[in-house]
Amino acid sequence: MISKDRKPTFECVRALIFDLDGTLIDSKLDLALAVNATLENMRRPSLEHETIYTYVGHGAPMLVRRALGAGVTDREVERGLDYFLSYYRAHMLDNTVTYPGVREGLELLKGHPMAVLTNKPVRFSQAILDGLGIADCFQYVYGGNSFPTKKPDPEGVNILLRHFAVTPRQAMMVGDSEVDVRTARNAGTWACGVSYGLGADGLGTDPPDILLDSLTELPEHLHGATRSEP
Repeated sequence: MISKDRKPTFECVRALIFDLDGTLIDSKLDLALAVNATLENMRRPSLEHETIYTYVGHGAPMLVRRALGAGVTDREVERGLDYFLSYYRAHMLDNTVTYPGVREGLELLKGHPMAVLTNKPVRFSQAILDGLGIADCFQYVYGGNSFPTKKPDPEGVNILLRHFAVTPRQAMMVGDSEVDVRTARNAGTWACGVSYGLGADGLGTDPPDILLDSLTELPEHLHGATRSEP
């Protein structure tokens, strides 16, 4: 993992693009409960929550497909996805909260253009941000169904770069998993990882440029001497 002894600065960064699940919000329990409700509806055995957590990050269709297991048909995935989305819509804020430091960090980062780019369906993402009272922090919210592609494809980041009128090296992707780091690499932006999320184990093989234990640590990295660009 990245050494925390050094504190690189990124004075050139103007725009920040955040992942949602595992980065801004702790949604894992509501996701696991929705998955197991779906499995029960389809007369499948339930899964351990820890197993379900490893399936999160690639969008709802992949989450349902992985939960249903090997040999599942496309029709079964479609039926399971319909039930999952219906159940999750009704229960997505039962237990979901912002991670410690997120609200404080977003407040400290005011002045930077900020967006959310997640593989979660956009209507759920917007509703959760609204429900948790942090939607006003972001100029744009894009989800897994906002574009033909999902992260780690750079399409969403590239569109946000145009929205914000910044170059790739003036933007930073903030996320908890290797999917977010790969998205940043594919788009040519900086990558910031958080250690507390669902996908932190994957950051060992796809290390970000900086690694944070709390979002409140990010502002100090965005000030000071400009880091030399490659």
